[in-house]
Amino acid sequence: MPALSESGAPLLGREAEMQLLTGLLDDVERSGGALVLRGEPGIGKSRLLSETIALAERRNINVLATRGVQSEARLAFAGLQQLLRPVRSQAAGLSPTQQAVLDAALGLGDDQPPEHFRIALAVLDLLSDAATDRPLLLVAEDAHWLDQASVDVLAFVARRLESDPIVLLAAAREGYPTVFSAGELPELQLQPLDPESADRLLAHSEDHVPASERARILYEAAGNPLALIELTSIADQLDDDRVMPGLVPLTERLERAFAARARELSLETQLLLLVAALSESDRLSEVLEAGRLVADEPLGVETLQSAADVAIVELDERTVLFRHPLMRSAVSQAAPIERRRRVHEALAEVLADEPDRRVWHRAALISGTHEDVAAELEEAGRRARRRGARAVAVTATRRAGELGETAQRSRRLLAAAELAFELGQPDVVVPLLREIEPLRPRALDRARMAWIEEMVDPKPLDEQRVTALLAIAEAAGQADDSDLQTDLIWLVVSRAWFGDPSPATQQILVEAARGLSPATDDHRGLAVQLGADPIGLTAELSTRLRSVAAEGSYTTEAALHLGPAAAVVGEFDSASVFLGDAVDGLREEGRLGLLPRMLSLQASVAARLADWTTASPAADEVRRLANELNEPLFAAGGDIAASLIAGMRGDEDAAERAATRAERVGLPAKVNALVAQAQFGRILATLGAGRPIEAYELAERLFDPLDPAHHRMLACWVIGDLAEAALQADQVAQGRERLAEIETAVGPDPGAWVALNLRHARAVLAEDDDAAKCFEAALGADLTRWPYQRARLLLAQGRWLRRRRQITESRGPLRAARDAFDALGCAAWADQARRELRASGESSRRRDPSLRDALTAQELQIAHLAAESLSNREIGEKLFVSPRTVSTHLYRIYPKLGISARSELAAALSETA
Repeated sequence: MPALSESGAPLLGREAEMQLLTGLLDDVERSGGALVLRGEPGIGKSRLLSETIALAERRNINVLATRGVQSEARLAFAGLQQLLRPVRSQAAGLSPTQQAVLDAALGLGDDQPPEHFRIALAVLDLLSDAATDRPLLLVAEDAHWLDQASVDVLAFVARRLESDPIVLLAAAREGYPTVFSAGELPELQLQPLDPESADRLLAHSEDHVPASERARILYEAAGNPLALIELTSIADQLDDDRVMPGLVPLTERLERAFAARARELSLETQLLLLVAALSESDRLSEVLEAGRLVADEPLGVETLQSAADVAIVELDERTVLFRHPLMRSAVSQAAPIERRRRVHEALAEVLADEPDRRVWHRAALISGTHEDVAAELEEAGRRARRRGARAVAVTATRRAGELGETAQRSRRLLAAAELAFELGQPDVVVPLLREIEPLRPRALDRARMAWIEEMVDPKPLDEQRVTALLAIAEAAGQADDSDLQTDLIWLVVSRAWFGDPSPATQQILVEAARGLSPATDDHRGLAVQLGADPIGLTAELSTRLRSVAAEGSYTTEAALHLGPAAAVVGEFDSASVFLGDAVDGLREEGRLGLLPRMLSLQASVAARLADWTTASPAADEVRRLANELNEPLFAAGGDIAASLIAGMRGDEDAAERAATRAERVGLPAKVNALVAQAQFGRILATLGAGRPIEAYELAERLFDPLDPAHHRMLACWVIGDLAEAALQADQVAQGRERLAEIETAVGPDPGAWVALNLRHARAVLAEDDDAAKCFEAALGADLTRWPYQRARLLLAQGRWLRRRRQITESRGPLRAARDAFDALGCAAWADQARRELRASGESSRRRDPSLRDALTAQELQIAHLAAESLSNREIGEKLFVSPRTVSTHLYRIYPKLGISARSELAAALSETA
């Protein structure tokens, strides 16, 4: 739509805004960016976009544009299709997988439904390729009316433009918070023109404004440029509101004025304007054909010329465009409902070959039972789902439920609720479930409803709630849906662990897990049994878990269950295998929504194994993704891992900052597990800094039932730290009491992590006569995967030997501890070993920092992937960034590692490990 600036009105009072927009274009070669322009209708968003487009074209910047139309919001990827049309041919440069994903999204292929984030990544790569020869300016006008699938893709792209010569500008009306929600992207809030600029703009009006009307128009326009331009021509039509103009919103007053202008035209012209207003397309032929059906006589393009003459539409031989969205809405709202319904019917008839558009016109302005329309809507929803446009599928399926036969209503509304759940729309899901309840759904449907509701709107999980949910799960099993039964039990088990259930509730969960049908998938059933009783782990379950990890014959879905279950019971070596496969599988399938939870667990598990190459990038990535996806619990999981890494490596300030961020989420949400884990990094940081009393008090919080950090299982995880702090803080008796509690609670076959901690605690708290044997047992275990814990045991053993005056004997374990801590980059702990060595009469130099310590977490992740011979595009697909972003990171990595070529990465990373 041509901007209103084409009327010749000057751009006044927008110098600061144009300076900002010009700055984005000035910097595009160095750094991409995005900006959302917000403001009321007529405030000048389109004009600023028009001026920026003109400037970009003068600078040889390629412009791709799309515009939202209210009636197109229910058409899958309508906005994206419009945006990509000029560069669609360049998709040939994408990988075959990405080409197939893009084809499916745009309705050109029949592949399986693509994940939303795979579509978004394919679009990002296509745009990145298109910007190779010259920069790109992407423009989304009236973004508040774009279909949600297109908005989601554009938001994904906008957040990843820092390394691409691409600027994205979007204009959205106030009052549409779901479009690029606040804080998601930089925003420019357009304010009314200042009085001087408003007066100057009015002076440029083509219509003569009598002095008697001038002050009134300035007052009523309130600095709105569109109002200043348009009210001059219809001032005589505003008399009805002369007394109290402030009682009628300006938008409504403008619509009234535009409607009045349209009413002065012939009835035939008014009819064609209504057809154009209700159509999603700007095709003139379509408007004329539908108009013919309604009028029952041919109507030519000359019928619309009078509307163009009074500046309601722009008209050429192929298209008809409203000059402003308010003109479109004014024409539509002014028409009687029966006339609008007849136009919708005519458009449906014209669109016989376009079923996705046709069905919405059939469904417009009707009520009651229309099963034929409902069936078409349901099929439209399926097509949208196949293209990855779940938001459109939700709308279509829900409307099908409203219009269809009562017998089909429950099924359709539940299908809509499930789709809305997949989209993360609890505000849509919960009302849908409430609509279904009076329809007396089947037992199996009630179980599905319970699972969905518990996922989106969880209630406090007391013993009564657990019993009720498990009864629903049992009903699902009796209805031969063992998958749903397992899903429900797994959900309850997972939630219970986060809240630290009572022993009675724990026993109920154990019995439910044991009662799973033998037909249930063995891997998922194993995960449920592990998670149901993490403290009471048996040797048989541990053996099965390790066997599955070793064999590797499991799916990504199984890994999504086995990874968390293995982590919960402390089998971190197996957990690292499952979580690695889960993360890789999710990346491969483009399931970005599930990545944060797996990454948060992977980061913490890898940290315990001192695998910084995995832990640091995972912690960094999970925080970025979780914030992007508005998943604060998983962002807190990333902070927990970051605090743990910092605590292990002796960075007290970083450990405290990350722990505090995690607590800010966990405390108000009353999630004990988060608050408990937030103490891990603090405990290790204070121990490493030589403040054992503080460390002991932090560890004690996990044992105190009145503390929000209380968690019976996680208390088992810190028993080694508590024991070490107790020894140094002269709290040995209390430490031994806690050790006895844990030994009684976990039984004879605890998980690997708990067993390691118990051996550590027994060694440091043992009587002198037993200590040698305890240290021998602790160090004699297989600690290959636990270098940090082995180094701490060696340090503790060296201290014990020196304390017993076995000076010569103490130096061996102290040297080994120092070297291990140096290799791991745990400076505070290495310093402790050096101090102990000095006290034994031996000195040593401090370790020089590794070159790769200079790499950020994301740079380290990219460096390792590049060292594995992955291309920039392949790395981008794994990390959901553009190939150019990967290239930018590599450009920074090489000098930090002292290399100049990709081929040198593997050796450089190996040397600095």
